[in-house]
Order: sequence, then C-alpha cells, then structure tokens
Amino acid sequence: MEGGSPVGASKRSCASSSHGRLRGSSSSYARKDFLHKFVDSEILTLTLEDWLSDFASQIPSFDVPFDLSELQNFDYAIEGITFQQLVRMPSAIYASTSDAVEATAHLAIEDFLHAAVKGLWDTFWGRESLMPLTVACIHSTSSKFYPAEKAISSGKLDGVCATAVLLKNSSSRSGGKWDQILELALLRPDIGSLKRQSDGTMPSCAVLGEALFYALRVLLSRSLSKSSTVARNSNCVYVLLVDSQYGGVVRVEGDCKTLEFDSANVYDCAAHWIQNHARITVSPVDRVWNKLGNANWGDVGTLQILLATFHSMIQFFGSPKYTLEDLAIEHSSRLQSRRSERQLVVNNSDTVSDSVSVSNGNGIFRFQSRNYSPEIVEVHEEGEEEEFGERVHDAGPAEETLKLQIGSVIWMEDSDSQKGYQVNSILSDSDPPIYDCTPVDESSRSYLLYIGSSPSHLETAWEDMNSWYQVQRQTKVLTLMKQRGVSCKYIPQMVVSGRVIHEGECTKPVNGTSCGHPWCGTPVMVTSPVGETLSNLIRNGLIGVEDALKCCHDCLSAMSAASVVGIKHGDIRPENVIRVANGSRSPYFVLIGWGHAVLEDRDRPIMNLFYSSTFALQEGKLCAASDAESLIYLLYFSCGGVSPELDSVEGALQWRESSWGKRVIQQRLGVVSAVLKAFADYVDSLCGTPYNINYEIWLRRLKRSLSEDHGKEIESLG
Repeated sequence: MEGGSPVGASKRSCASSSHGRLRGSSSSYARKDFLHKFVDSEILTLTLEDWLSDFASQIPSFDVPFDLSELQNFDYAIEGITFQQLVRMPSAIYASTSDAVEATAHLAIEDFLHAAVKGLWDTFWGRESLMPLTVACIHSTSSKFYPAEKAISSGKLDGVCATAVLLKNSSSRSGGKWDQILELALLRPDIGSLKRQSDGTMPSCAVLGEALFYALRVLLSRSLSKSSTVARNSNCVYVLLVDSQYGGVVRVEGDCKTLEFDSANVYDCAAHWIQNHARITVSPVDRVWNKLGNANWGDVGTLQILLATFHSMIQFFGSPKYTLEDLAIEHSSRLQSRRSERQLVVNNSDTVSDSVSVSNGNGIFRFQSRNYSPEIVEVHEEGEEEEFGERVHDAGPAEETLKLQIGSVIWMEDSDSQKGYQVNSILSDSDPPIYDCTPVDESSRSYLLYIGSSPSHLETAWEDMNSWYQVQRQTKVLTLMKQRGVSCKYIPQMVVSGRVIHEGECTKPVNGTSCGHPWCGTPVMVTSPVGETLSNLIRNGLIGVEDALKCCHDCLSAMSAASVVGIKHGDIRPENVIRVANGSRSPYFVLIGWGHAVLEDRDRPIMNLFYSSTFALQEGKLCAASDAESLIYLLYFSCGGVSPELDSVEGALQWRESSWGKRVIQQRLGVVSAVLKAFADYVDSLCGTPYNINYEIWLRRLKRSLSEDHGKEIESLG
C-alpha cells in the first residue's frame, strides 16, 4: 500500500531518501506529480491516526482559529446585514437515511454558502460590482465541478466529495479549478455526534484527517497556479465541516515550499509536513441549523463559518471597501440613538458593570449585565395626545370610574340610536374588566362589553390608560381591519361603539368632551363572540392536548389574517384569548384585546415579562416573529410549564435565554404534541430576524394533526 509506512517512520523516510525527491519550488513537475498521486484521504488519515489520537487526548488539543472577542466584534459589526432567506434547508429529522434527504442537504449547503458570500460581498465590497464567486460541488474521481442540481440529476451525487466556494471562471470546461477554491465545505453525517468525548466539542479524528487532506490539496493547487494572486495565497486555507445541524472550521497554515516532494512516499511526506510545518487550528463544533433546517445567522457555529468565509474573501480580493470598524461605528451610533430616546444613557458619574456576554445557541452578543435599570421606557411621540385627544387637565376623581356589577344595565348611544345592555357576568377579573352582556331588547344574544375611561380620568391613573387602549384604540384597530377587508372568525367583530348615557341632565358644551359628570363621555365598545378566557381555563385545569392544538391553530389564523394588512397583535397572553363554545361540538378560540396592536413602526408594544418576545424586551418593538414567540410562551405556560419569578426585563431575558438554550420550552411542548415542539423550534430560528412566519404551512400541519389525532376538522382560514 502506497504510503502505508507508520507515522513514526515518515520523518526518517522523508529525510533519508534522496531519489525521487525535490524540495520546494525547484521543480513544478515534481510538485504536479506529487499532487497527481496525492488522491486518497483515507490513506493520509491512517498515516496520521496515531498523531491525531495523541493530540485528541490533550485538553485543549488544537488552538481555535477565532477567539471569543473576535467573534463578538464580527457579530456586532454584521448585525445590520440581511442575509438572503434560505428556501432549501437540511433536515436533521431523517438525516442520512435516504438519497433524497442527502440530495436536499447538498442543495441546502450550496444555498447557505451562496447566501453567506453574497451577503458579505454586498456589505463589505459593495453592490455596485458583480460578485465574482460561485458555489459548486466537487466530484471525487473526475475533480470536476457541478452545481448540486446537476450532480443530482445526472446521478453523480455518490461521487460528490465536497462543496466549494470558488472564483467564477467561464473559460473552464470543468466548471472550475482547484486553485480557484477559496474554501471547502465537507458535508459529513453526524459531525455533531462525532464530538470528542473528552470535551464534547471537537470533530472526530477521521473527519479531521479528511479535512487536512483536502486543505493540503488546495494549498498545493494554489502553489502551482499561474495567477500570482492565487499563488500568493498558497499558505492558508479554511475547510468547513458541516452536517444537517452543526458546523465547525479547520484552518491550515503552512509554507508548501517546506514540503518534501517524494513521489514514492506522498502520504508519509504529507503527514510529516502536517506534523512539523503546518499550523492547524480547529474551532469547536457548534449549531448552525436547528432541527427544521433553519439557519440562525447569529448562532456561534454560523458566525465561525461566516468569519472564515470573510477571511477567505480577503485573501483573494484584498481589504474590503468597508471595514468591520466602519460597520461597528455605524451600528454603535444607531444603538446610542436608541438608548438616548429610551433614556438609557448613563451619566459620566454612573458606573456600569463590565458586559458579560453569554455564548449559546441563540447567539453570543445578546445579553449584558448592567447595574442601572434595563427597563424599557415608553417614549410618547410628539403630537400623540393631539391625535387621540385623550388628555385634559380637569381630572375627576379616579374612584368614580364606572364599574358595573352583575345585573347592572348600562345605556349607550351611537350615531344612530340608543341601546341598553345588561351585565350577565364578569369575563375577566383583571383591571379593567370585560363584561358578558345581553341586549335589553334581544335577550337571546350575548356580547362582550368594554367600558373605557372618561377623558377626564386619563391624566390621573395608569389603569385609565389601560382602559383607553382597551376601548378607544381597540375600536380604531378593529374598525381599520374591517375597512381593509380582514374577515376571520378568530378575530372579534365589533358590534357597536358609542358613549355612556349617564343619569341626570348632560350639560356638556357643544365643543366640549365632558359636562363634569364622572361618567360623561365614557366610551363603550361591544364585540362578538363571547367565551371563557384562557386564563380561567388554566386556573381550573381545563386545558387538554386538543385545546392546545386548537389554540395554536386559531391564534395563528388570527395573526395570519392581521398580518396581511400589516397589523401585529403585540399583547398575546391568556387574558386575551377566549374559548367560544356556543353549544357546538367543536369549540374554537378567538384572539381578543387588540388595543395594543402595532400598526406602524412608531407604535410601541406593551411590555409583559412573561409573554413579550425577546426582541420586544430588548428593542422596544416587534419583529416579524414576535407574536408567534409570545404564542409559544402562552402555550408553554398553558401546558404546565414552570412559571419563573420575574421582576425585571433583564431577568425575563435571562430566563428566555436559558429556557431556549436548554430546550426546556420545546421539551415541554413535545410532551403535548410533536407538531407544537416543531413549531417552537421553527419560531426559535426566526426570533429577532426579519423573516416572516410561513403561516400557511403551519396552519396546514396543525389542521392535519388535529384531524388525525382527534378525528375533527377545523374550519379553514378565510
């Protein structure tokens, strides 16, 4: 077997032999002959087996290519980059069990690398010039380069050994050349499960040996290149190790001129060079994709791959037009502006504790410990009071705010008539309450009745502002949705809105808001349908598997319908979800409480330590997946999830970080339903990103799960 001598003899054989060997660049023919015979990665791995095993027994074994501070700075600089959304994604659920899944994984890796280089090129080198890079698969026997789709359609997938980011070369018949490779990605099953048992972060010796083989082939090919730019970069290459979930980076540095080109002992000489003349650094294996195949561009594993790609591009194209420092300064100014507008800027006399970065699956630049209050401060926009006309200076006593008892009758007037409603029960015991009522002249119907606050009270009490959101602003939101054609059974329908008719004579001036009576001008809103709040169902232990699935489906349906017209709910919690029975065999859930809905960018959502999304707590606004994340928390607590003790935004953020990182939420929902666990994984991958929720596919999966598990159909959205 060629190159089969033991590793211990490699140094001896390479040093003593004088025939068939030429050093360095003295003969390009010898180098080409060496490269021509250097074709079997398994032989090199066997030759390096003892050396790799000895290294693996040391803790730590290899240095890392990027330290934590370097990754943090890179993460901070690229925060504003919007990478292309991936359509084709690897799936870890059935990984390596069929050719179709393997083909999907190759397509996904190709898409991922293309999105990475495209995003980095446009950001650092500029969109004005075309990206001079492409991505292709390499065939092991022919060394030809194919797009993944062509390799699959031609039946050559079995021979694909790697995926490469390489320079575009229209003149090459093979689709590319080895010396044009910037970096290689090796798709190998179970990279994550083949971690070294001693510390659980390094790939196996077999995978490392293969990575070293391909790294040396690329360096040798570059050293033989006719391009001076390529030849200058023949001393460093990055190899990516990926499977359907995890990824890592191997960097190999060394001068090929120190390699002994003994054509009779290519593998011994290669092993000798790797052991004595190469500097090898290996990153820990970390998560890149979740189990549904979604890539989180802020994960540690993804950042390592992006940074390796960034350095590879600098090797070939030189310093970028925009540096990391440029992007960091721009981002810092945006961050400072946000802190200023939320009154979180620290005075010079204040002391701030050192930032503590948390490294985990959700990112490494997410949370920081501070000794000043991290609470979000609501900023009232200029002219806000004028828009809604909610404040006057003549405030009446707060204790006279209208409170109704069971059996009370309240009369209201709208633009056309006067109507009376009798209170049957109090739906919610929160403040302000919601009433179950019946029209005086139509006792067979039931509605929800909301009582707002008189304009004279809004100056004095925060609970009156809550009433304003619950009535005045919810009236505005529901009216707007109706005007824009939103029709969904899982969103409440406004029946009527108007103002309370109080006792005695009303002496309100023509242009005034109140006559002085504490109830004068108090707004009222009536909606349909009526149901029992989810908070009450949880309190009474009435939530089952079917209810959890229905709740998820119905709330998603409401969110989907509202998203069509650009509206986000912003306040999803058990008090804002009702189960409607109506004597039907199959009850359904309705998402109520749209008063804090976000209609435009300037709107700020309400903060809830238990149910607000991570992005809302951090940034004071909603991202595309914020409502879905709140729905996950609602389902988690509804299905018996342990409720933490939260008293600050910082504590709430740390609880979310720990729960997602340890997969506590997914595991709890997995006890209830596999589809809920999968949905939680999907939402986790989108948190904080600009990517929209794919409502259609999840509504279809939830509907199918309910139909299969319980034999009941759900009325389709629309």
